[in-house]
Amino acid sequence: MFAQLYQNIIIKNPKFIFVVLLIALLNFGYYSKDFRLDASSETLLIEGDPDLKYLQEISERYGSKEFLILTYTPNDGMITDASINNLLSLKYKIQSLDWVHNVVTLLDIPLLDNSEAPLQERLANFKTLKDDDVDKLRGFKEIVSSPVFRNFVISEDGKTSGIIVYLKKINALNDIGNKSKKEIEIYRDNIKKQNHNNILEIREVIKSYEDIGKIHLGGIPMIADDMMTFIKNDIIVFGFGVLLFIIATLWYVFRKLIWILVPISSCLFSVVIMTGLLGLLGWKVTVISSNFIALMLILTMAMNIHMSTRFLQLKENFPNKNILDLLILTTKKMFWPILYTVLTTIIAFLSLIFSEIKPIIDFGWMMTMGLITSFIVTFILLPTLINFVAVENISLNKYKESKITLFFSKISQKYQKLIFIITGLAIILSIIGISRLEVENSFINYFNKNTEIYKGMKLIDEKLGGTTPLEVIIKFPEKELKTDDEDDFEDWDNENDNQSNDKYWFTKDKIDKITSVHNYLDSLPETGKVLSFSSIIDVATSLNNNKPLGTLEMGVLYSKIPESIKTEIIDPYISIKNNEARVNLRIIDSQENLRRNELIKKINYDLKNKIGLNEKEFKLAGVLILFNNLLQSLFTSQILTLGFVMIGIFLMFLILFKNIKLSLIGVLPNFIAAFFILGIIGLLGIPLDMMTITIAAITIGIAVDNSIHYIYRFKEEFSHINNYNETIKICHSTVGKAILNTSITIVFGFSILVLSKFIPTIYFGIFTGIAMLLAMILVLTLLPALILFIKPFEK
Repeated sequence: MFAQLYQNIIIKNPKFIFVVLLIALLNFGYYSKDFRLDASSETLLIEGDPDLKYLQEISERYGSKEFLILTYTPNDGMITDASINNLLSLKYKIQSLDWVHNVVTLLDIPLLDNSEAPLQERLANFKTLKDDDVDKLRGFKEIVSSPVFRNFVISEDGKTSGIIVYLKKINALNDIGNKSKKEIEIYRDNIKKQNHNNILEIREVIKSYEDIGKIHLGGIPMIADDMMTFIKNDIIVFGFGVLLFIIATLWYVFRKLIWILVPISSCLFSVVIMTGLLGLLGWKVTVISSNFIALMLILTMAMNIHMSTRFLQLKENFPNKNILDLLILTTKKMFWPILYTVLTTIIAFLSLIFSEIKPIIDFGWMMTMGLITSFIVTFILLPTLINFVAVENISLNKYKESKITLFFSKISQKYQKLIFIITGLAIILSIIGISRLEVENSFINYFNKNTEIYKGMKLIDEKLGGTTPLEVIIKFPEKELKTDDEDDFEDWDNENDNQSNDKYWFTKDKIDKITSVHNYLDSLPETGKVLSFSSIIDVATSLNNNKPLGTLEMGVLYSKIPESIKTEIIDPYISIKNNEARVNLRIIDSQENLRRNELIKKINYDLKNKIGLNEKEFKLAGVLILFNNLLQSLFTSQILTLGFVMIGIFLMFLILFKNIKLSLIGVLPNFIAAFFILGIIGLLGIPLDMMTITIAAITIGIAVDNSIHYIYRFKEEFSHINNYNETIKICHSTVGKAILNTSITIVFGFSILVLSKFIPTIYFGIFTGIAMLLAMILVLTLLPALILFIKPFEK
């Protein structure tokens, strides 16, 4: 019924169908203007992660601001008159940008040990390096040796300084609950555009100061903007690169213009309709899904090559049939195998929904919709276009046999034992490699070494105290007994009533806890800069002639200190209102043997067992925790994903072939290819990340298409010939050619991804390409060898 309907409507009415397709193309092409990209940090986090919510609370509580950071290494020393003038000029130039709130440099640090005046006077009237009457060498040494500012605004060797550019707070969208989704998206897009313009502006400023030394830009807003540029670049490069390669492949295979135009038309129709659909649905493309256009082109091309190859073979077998009859026969013979290949590939992409990471889940749904689109377009557009072509322009001059598939045919028939031995060794290697897989990774290593992101992060890591933030929040008991020191506060003059109770907060127990946690964290080799209230105490102690301050002096000092200093160097580390303290540290992300999960476990264990805190007295937060949650989730999802794919595809084979033996034989080569590539990744010591984690599932989903086509054709031919060896020869010379051509297209299509600047994308391209090549070889050698060995068609 369906077949008859398809023939009558689609195949027999090419002009009408082509007009309908053009209308669909124009409609979806219009909505492709709403196609959006997203490179925000949220796209690399687990959706609904409670640690993200807690970090946002902490950031709000301690007044964290969004900032950019510049690393400045002058040509002629840090405190020469020329360097100071250049730094001052650069600061004022950046400060003049209307989106900048303020700029903190080496020249803005309060110098509290630059005179012999009383401490109270020095606090009230502090000097900085930009003041004329300051001993610059003494001031510079104070900053370099400061527990607060060393490895923060100045490197330990004094050669590189950090310039912190705090951004103005962007006005939040009022009454967000009353705004439509489109209004919210427009607001967010405007913020991204504004951020992009800001980055361009500050880069222009940096460019004009290139002659004064080495300056690198860093910070989350810059990374987000550069990632957006990478995504745009990847989509263009991958799309056009794959398209050009597909054209070259089609010319090599068919050597006729019509067999280039028809498949390319299917690819372009599918991609335009899909981008329009994404725009219509408001789905955004992230770093993870930036290769979806390239993947769609590859997979659409594979369907078209199988269809075109079968059509030409039937044309050769039935030279007297007209085009209409040949199209009906081709679509009849190819509908079910292609439908099942699409369904198995969909299962692979749908398995990504187990990842808990929104961009990976979205990527799965995008590719599912893309495959459905490609399937529909292929079965409608290909027969429609062929209908317009004259008979003499369709046939190839000579349909040549492939030497490669002929070679594989002989191997599979003559050397079965050797194939099984090599396969066994590959399985053993895979098991060894998979046992060594790990998910530890450095964010810095996601980027090419010649990118600004990498250079800036590397310098900050090595010279300015590390890049990945970690917060340790120390929570104190609600009520504590008053100490003798606290009673002494009654004798002091309370000038500020609002702060009269604040000074009672500073007790010996609290200070000791903060100091012991700070010192422990500072002792870890993985940590760079550690900042806490303990750092402030160290500064105060050195200013007090190295005499430790009692709780009395601390409380009074807190109440008397100028607000400008308090806001910048004290309030970010204690919250009297919430009765807690914050220890802020940064992890050296580029450290070779860094093991995040082990480090987090160690800190949690040591804070309880070495420092003596109970579980309710501290909590870890920060980007390190979020990134580690992401990595650990990837490992769990890998098991769920593979399990889902393997069971789903096996059941699909069972439904298609209604034969358990044949189903096992069909999936085995593809499972081996996927597990072998995971084993190689493990043996090479390459950690899994958000891209490489998807390789195994996607490889199985795409590679299994070859098995379906081969077995489906084998079953059809065997029913006529009833001889295994003869059937293998025929299958290798017919469907084997289509498998070879599509596999080469897929392998080289994935290899285009090496042009990305995002390292996980490069790994994804390389390893998926290798896996697909291996799967093709196994389908043309191991699969027929297993068929010969098991003989699944005999009763």
